[in-house]
Amino acid sequence: MSEAQPMPATALARGVCRSLTQLGYASLVEFPLANSRRADILALGRNGDLIIVEIKSSVGDFRSDRKWDAYREFADRLYFAVANDFPAALIPEECGLIVADAFGAAVLRHGALTPLPPARRRALTLRFARHAAIRLSRRLDPDGAWPAEGM
Repeated sequence: MSEAQPMPATALARGVCRSLTQLGYASLVEFPLANSRRADILALGRNGDLIIVEIKSSVGDFRSDRKWDAYREFADRLYFAVANDFPAALIPEECGLIVADAFGAAVLRHGALTPLPPARRRALTLRFARHAAIRLSRRLDPDGAWPAEGM
Protein backbone atom coordinates (compact mmCIF):
# COMPACT_ATOMS: atom_id res chain seq x y z
CA MET A 1 0.00 0.00 0.00
CA SER A 2 1.39 3.42 -0.92
CA GLU A 3 1.88 6.25 1.52
CA ALA A 4 -0.74 9.02 1.49
CA GLN A 5 0.14 12.19 -0.38
CA PRO A 6 0.73 15.22 1.86
CA MET A 7 -2.01 17.82 1.90
CA PRO A 8 -0.97 20.93 -0.07
CA ALA A 9 0.08 23.88 2.08
CA THR A 10 -2.56 26.07 0.43
CA ALA A 11 -5.31 23.69 1.60
CA LEU A 12 -3.94 23.74 5.15
CA ALA A 13 -3.70 27.56 5.05
CA ARG A 14 -7.34 27.80 4.00
CA GLY A 15 -8.49 25.61 6.88
CA VAL A 16 -6.32 27.46 9.39
CA CYS A 17 -7.55 30.88 8.24
CA ARG A 18 -11.18 29.71 8.45
CA SER A 19 -10.62 28.53 12.00
CA LEU A 20 -8.73 31.67 13.03
CA THR A 21 -11.62 33.78 11.75
CA GLN A 22 -13.98 31.85 14.03
CA LEU A 23 -11.58 32.53 16.91
CA GLY A 24 -11.67 36.28 16.25
CA TYR A 25 -8.50 36.73 14.19
CA ALA A 26 -7.95 38.43 10.86
CA SER A 27 -5.34 36.55 8.82
CA LEU A 28 -2.95 37.35 6.02
CA VAL A 29 -1.06 34.62 4.20
CA GLU A 30 2.51 34.95 2.94
CA PHE A 31 3.19 37.99 5.10
CA PRO A 32 6.65 39.58 4.59
CA LEU A 33 8.51 40.28 7.84
CA ALA A 34 11.16 42.93 8.47
CA ASN A 35 13.89 40.25 8.65
CA SER A 36 13.27 39.29 4.98
CA ARG A 37 11.41 36.11 5.99
CA ARG A 38 7.84 35.43 4.95
CA ALA A 39 5.38 34.07 7.51
CA ASP A 40 2.91 31.53 6.13
CA ILE A 41 0.14 33.21 8.16
CA LEU A 42 0.19 36.30 10.35
CA ALA A 43 -3.02 36.77 12.31
CA LEU A 44 -4.20 39.79 14.29
CA GLY A 45 -6.56 39.22 17.22
CA ARG A 46 -9.35 41.46 18.47
CA ASN A 47 -7.15 42.61 21.36
CA GLY A 48 -4.13 43.33 19.18
CA ASP A 49 -2.29 40.06 19.78
CA LEU A 50 -0.30 38.74 16.84
CA ILE A 51 0.32 35.10 16.05
CA ILE A 52 2.31 33.43 13.32
CA VAL A 53 1.31 30.05 11.95
CA GLU A 54 3.97 28.08 10.12
CA ILE A 55 2.45 25.45 7.84
CA LYS A 56 4.18 22.11 7.43
CA SER A 57 2.69 19.86 4.77
CA SER A 58 4.98 16.90 5.50
CA VAL A 59 7.67 15.62 7.85
CA GLY A 60 10.22 16.31 5.12
CA ASP A 61 9.05 19.91 4.90
CA PHE A 62 9.41 20.27 8.68
CA ARG A 63 12.88 18.71 8.83
CA SER A 64 14.29 20.68 5.89
CA ASP A 65 13.08 24.10 7.06
CA ARG A 66 14.49 25.62 10.24
CA LYS A 67 13.84 29.28 9.42
CA TRP A 68 10.74 29.27 11.65
CA ASP A 69 12.88 30.14 14.68
CA ALA A 70 13.37 33.60 13.12
CA TYR A 71 9.58 34.22 13.39
CA ARG A 72 9.49 34.26 17.19
CA GLU A 73 10.45 37.92 17.43
CA PHE A 74 7.44 38.90 15.28
CA ALA A 75 4.58 37.25 17.20
CA ASP A 76 3.17 36.82 20.66
CA ARG A 77 2.78 33.11 19.92
CA LEU A 78 4.13 30.79 17.24
CA TYR A 79 2.11 27.83 15.97
CA PHE A 80 2.68 25.00 13.55
CA ALA A 81 -0.22 23.83 11.42
CA VAL A 82 -0.07 20.26 10.19
CA ALA A 83 -2.36 17.61 8.74
CA ASN A 84 -3.97 15.05 11.02
CA ASP A 85 -1.46 12.30 10.17
CA PHE A 86 1.61 14.44 11.02
CA PRO A 87 3.57 13.09 14.04
CA ALA A 88 2.80 15.75 16.67
CA ALA A 89 5.82 14.75 18.77
CA LEU A 90 8.10 16.48 16.21
CA ILE A 91 6.66 19.92 17.00
CA PRO A 92 8.70 21.72 19.70
CA GLU A 93 6.84 22.00 23.03
CA GLU A 94 7.18 25.79 23.16
CA CYS A 95 5.29 26.09 19.88
CA GLY A 96 1.55 25.81 19.43
CA LEU A 97 0.04 22.97 17.44
CA ILE A 98 -2.86 23.25 15.02
CA VAL A 99 -4.24 20.29 13.10
CA ALA A 100 -5.91 21.35 9.88
CA ASP A 101 -7.42 20.30 6.61
CA ALA A 102 -8.84 22.37 3.75
CA PHE A 103 -12.09 23.03 5.61
CA GLY A 104 -11.08 23.90 9.17
CA ALA A 105 -8.60 23.45 11.98
CA ALA A 106 -8.35 22.73 15.69
CA VAL A 107 -5.83 24.20 18.13
CA LEU A 108 -4.44 21.27 20.07
CA ARG A 109 -1.85 23.22 22.01
CA HIS A 110 -1.11 26.93 22.46
CA GLY A 111 2.43 28.16 22.00
CA ALA A 112 4.41 29.83 24.73
CA LEU A 113 3.37 33.45 25.22
CA THR A 114 6.22 35.88 24.53
CA PRO A 115 4.61 39.34 24.39
CA LEU A 116 5.97 41.65 21.74
CA PRO A 117 7.59 44.92 22.77
CA PRO A 118 5.12 47.81 22.22
CA ALA A 119 7.12 49.41 19.38
CA ARG A 120 7.35 46.15 17.45
CA ARG A 121 3.63 45.44 18.02
CA ARG A 122 2.73 48.87 16.66
CA ALA A 123 4.99 48.50 13.63
CA LEU A 124 3.62 45.02 12.82
CA THR A 125 0.03 46.11 13.30
CA LEU A 126 0.53 49.04 10.92
CA ARG A 127 2.20 46.78 8.33
CA PHE A 128 -0.64 44.29 8.72
CA ALA A 129 -3.22 47.02 8.06
CA ARG A 130 -1.35 48.40 5.06
CA HIS A 131 -0.84 44.96 3.53
CA ALA A 132 -4.49 44.08 3.99
CA ALA A 133 -5.60 47.36 2.39
CA ILE A 134 -3.19 47.04 -0.53
CA ARG A 135 -4.19 43.42 -1.20
CA LEU A 136 -7.85 44.42 -1.18
CA SER A 137 -7.16 47.35 -3.51
CA ARG A 138 -5.24 45.09 -5.91
CA ARG A 139 -8.32 42.91 -6.23
CA LEU A 140 -10.42 45.96 -7.09
CA ASP A 141 -7.84 47.40 -9.50
CA PRO A 142 -5.28 44.77 -10.58
CA ASP A 143 -3.66 47.22 -13.03
CA GLY A 144 -3.10 49.94 -10.43
CA ALA A 145 0.31 51.19 -9.33
CA TRP A 146 0.52 49.46 -5.94
CA PRO A 147 3.55 49.34 -3.63
CA ALA A 148 5.67 46.19 -3.59
CA GLU A 149 4.73 43.48 -1.06
CA GLY A 150 7.70 44.26 1.19
CA MET A 151 6.73 47.96 1.29
